[in-house]
Amino acid sequence: MAKIVAVTSCPTGIAHTIMAAEGLEQAAKKLGHEIQVETQGSVGARNTLSDETIAAADVVIIAADTRVDTARFLGKPLHETATEPAIRDGVRVIETALASVGAVSAAALPTSHLKIVGITSCPTGIAHTFMAAEGLEQGAASLGHAAKIETQGSVGAKNTLTAEDIAAADLVIIAADTQVDKTRFAGKRLYEASTKAAIHDGAALVRKAISEATVAGAATTAKLTPEQQLQQVKAQQAAARTGVYKHLMTGVSYMLPFVVAGGLLIAISFALGGINVYDDAHKGTLGWTLFQIGAKSGFALMVPILAGFIAYSIADRPGIAPGMIGGMIAGAIGSGFLGGIAAGFLAGYVVKFLSDNIPMPRTLAGLKPVLILPLLGTTIVGLLMYYVVGEPVAAVLGAITQWLKGMQGTNAAFLGLLLGSMMAFDMGGPVNKAAYAFATGLITSQTDPIYGPMAAVMAAGMTPPLGLALAALLFKDRFSLDEREAAGATAALGISFITEGAIPYAAKDPLRVIPALMIGSALTGAISMVFGCELKVPHGGVFVLPIPNAVVNLMPYLIAIVVGTVATTAALFFLKKPLEVKTPAIAAH
Repeated sequence: MAKIVAVTSCPTGIAHTIMAAEGLEQAAKKLGHEIQVETQGSVGARNTLSDETIAAADVVIIAADTRVDTARFLGKPLHETATEPAIRDGVRVIETALASVGAVSAAALPTSHLKIVGITSCPTGIAHTFMAAEGLEQGAASLGHAAKIETQGSVGAKNTLTAEDIAAADLVIIAADTQVDKTRFAGKRLYEASTKAAIHDGAALVRKAISEATVAGAATTAKLTPEQQLQQVKAQQAAARTGVYKHLMTGVSYMLPFVVAGGLLIAISFALGGINVYDDAHKGTLGWTLFQIGAKSGFALMVPILAGFIAYSIADRPGIAPGMIGGMIAGAIGSGFLGGIAAGFLAGYVVKFLSDNIPMPRTLAGLKPVLILPLLGTTIVGLLMYYVVGEPVAAVLGAITQWLKGMQGTNAAFLGLLLGSMMAFDMGGPVNKAAYAFATGLITSQTDPIYGPMAAVMAAGMTPPLGLALAALLFKDRFSLDEREAAGATAALGISFITEGAIPYAAKDPLRVIPALMIGSALTGAISMVFGCELKVPHGGVFVLPIPNAVVNLMPYLIAIVVGTVATTAALFFLKKPLEVKTPAIAAH
């Protein structure tokens, strides 16, 4: 007979919490095991587990749909699941938990409690960043380790690691889709992965980090030959950089605040002074001044920032100056957003090549990152942008601009369908960000801005959370209690143009939910493009719609959002199956 302790919890702490506790208790009784279950929720904790009970337990089961503090279970085998499996099949949950006791023992994990610190980061610093942090914290706790995770993004750093935290840490884990500064972790065992790995299985990532982490910024052990040391350094560098997408998203993440601030200031200036507020006739007015701040300063910095931080992602700090200067040149010669991307990658790889291939005596090594690399990198990139890269890219951008301006009917609908589908495909992931970056680049052009794709992109990004919220309200038999309770928050995210609000629903049933979301978003994008809707603000959701002149063809634009939301809801009705509800058998008399 095994001794089991468990904690059940759901957002309200009522229905699913109690049902999960009863399911586990009945299953333990059926299997002949001893169990004590603590319930947690908005009404507080009940049947609280004592320290003595926890110490005597063979295994801990967490059946929860909310965050549960597992610090008091350090050193105990721990199995985590949602409340529904405990309600539906408590026997299987307990058997799996007991089986994991042997699996953990055989995993050859360190017996001592490790102190883990980490950083999570995604381009926007919202959904994926915090989900990855939670995954790492829960994964570490389930293995008996303590973790403190710092989150980074365009909203700034949260839960910041102190020098004392880092000094005391046994292991550093970075789960990021953007470039993260690792200089403060020099000499620490460090492992890098994507946010997806942390969200999918935090415990597995922690195990892998324990076994595969390498020392950051320090020499390898003397036991390795020079050839082995070189191979290890190259492997570490390869693991740190995961390709073009990561570099591009690093640039986009630093660019976003400039785009949003500049765009909203432009919208406010239109509201104050009209659509022609930038004319000399309005010079000196508040509206004209705000337009200068938003367009001439905020938007003017967008391409240099994008290029500079793409280069930073590739070549670290020495790449920033060549990248930003290359981005300035791109704006000056009319190659715009595409030229900025080209300049960023060009600067990054040029500086990285120079860094790897210019030998310097140790006494002069300090000059390399602050003098040699920025000077040579800027010179090479600047000349290439003026004489080789700039004009062809400007020609391509001009051709794209003319093609987009000439689109009517079927062509416009097709582009709207494509952009809308991309926004819903991964809800904040690389495909979504590619569509957003494309539209943003078009509206921030200093010479010939195009606003139609931006309208399609924002509308299509709003409909996935809105459609899910409406479906959860109308078709309750297709959604769990927790999903229905979260519908209000999901709708709030939807109207704010935070597509990530749909992620929890899609993660549970991706093969049915994602196609439904894509149908609604594609329809929204097509309607917006066909009716010639334009959006002059790069973010803000419904809150920017009342601003005069921010949206061209406002009524068709609202219709596009409503139609896409309803289409998403209808598709969810047909694609999602009703949840199975087990009813108790009625005894025959």
